Amino acid sequence: MNRRLYPGRDYRRAQSIDELRELARRRLPNFSFEYVEGGSDDEFTLARNRAIFQSITLQPRTLRNVGTRDLRRDVFGKPSALPFMVGPTGFNGLLTAGGDLRLAEAAARAGIPFVLSNASTSSIEEIAAIDGIRAWMQIYLYRTRDHVAKLVERVRRLELEAIVVTVDSAIFGNREWDRRNYVRPLQLDLRNKLDVALHPEWVWDVLVPNGVPRFANLGDLLPPGKDSVKGAASALAAELDPSLNWDDIAWLRDIWKGKLIVKGMIHPADAEIALGYGVDGVVLSNHGGRQLDGSVSAMETLAEVARLARGRMSVFLDGGFRRGSDIVKALLLGADAVLLGRAALYGLAAGKGPGASHAIEILRSEVDRTLGLLGCSSLDELSPELIHAPAWRAAAQAVAGHAPHGAGEAGSNLDGRRMPIDAFS
Repeated sequence: MNRRLYPGRDYRRAQSIDELRELARRRLPNFSFEYVEGGSDDEFTLARNRAIFQSITLQPRTLRNVGTRDLRRDVFGKPSALPFMVGPTGFNGLLTAGGDLRLAEAAARAGIPFVLSNASTSSIEEIAAIDGIRAWMQIYLYRTRDHVAKLVERVRRLELEAIVVTVDSAIFGNREWDRRNYVRPLQLDLRNKLDVALHPEWVWDVLVPNGVPRFANLGDLLPPGKDSVKGAASALAAELDPSLNWDDIAWLRDIWKGKLIVKGMIHPADAEIALGYGVDGVVLSNHGGRQLDGSVSAMETLAEVARLARGRMSVFLDGGFRRGSDIVKALLLGADAVLLGRAALYGLAAGKGPGASHAIEILRSEVDRTLGLLGCSSLDELSPELIHAPAWRAAAQAVAGHAPHGAGEAGSNLDGRRMPIDAFS
């Protein structure tokens, strides 16, 4: 028999994130799935984010006692049950009713942090009220700074742990495949309208009885009656500020004394500057391949940033994570934790809240299995010797302090600002 992914609709039978992706594709109308799935321009960066993991080969140890394994990881001095968290993703109300709330509940059940998107359709207050939640808030530095200041005050009042400010979206990326679904901004063409009608389960879940989902945290930024996902597009586009710079980070640092994380940088020099502005962490990211096409993957600059940041700030990243082994590879290169984007959304779209929990469980089991197969009983036992690819192992050694920066085997490029292209081509 020919191999094929599970063709049904029961998310519980999905064996992998890729299988959840296929279930999500079948359940969602095309325009909604395309919003989740697509990248910018020719989608080279989107593909690169996945391809990079194939180049990082592993070299396991054997005959070690791995009968019990510990997947816990401290994040900002507090225990997290797993070395990954649910990152910020917008418009989740278009995947299922209360999408952000369902994702946050899944994160709380798993004992991991959840980052609420500024463009969420659930309010900060709803998320903060979830029992056991460890919630962070993602924001954009819009032109209307009074709105940002009020949002920060809401976060402070609710005693959320951290603010994650996204800095790579001051100019929208060119998402052609997403735009092709519309005859004009957010007005679906006839083909996609018919496709929506062919997805009655989604219609009854998302559009009935409350209509198009509405943004829950942007009320004072939007014109009256323009807080729906459809109506807010032009207003939000006008609020993006291409003049965004480090002075704006200083302003935010001044009004927010909690944990501050800058998301969306990918150059080590920017991470080094961030240290001078007193940030507590960075998220290396190319926005899931949705902004600059041709950008390097966060994995390519991770080791250099982790070496610079060691002991001074936390280093997180996102982009292309679909397997537990991907997450372990990031930890080997110095990441404190990984942020999930599409991987969690596929579960949410395939099976609502329980589907999101299933996605987290798939990755938990894969991290656990990878750790054991490498011969480690805890994340603390991960070491550069477990990486076989010479250039990547040399990078990991520099992070761990096992070799001087710039040293390593032939093919390494530790004096540069990223891993060489020939390391994975």
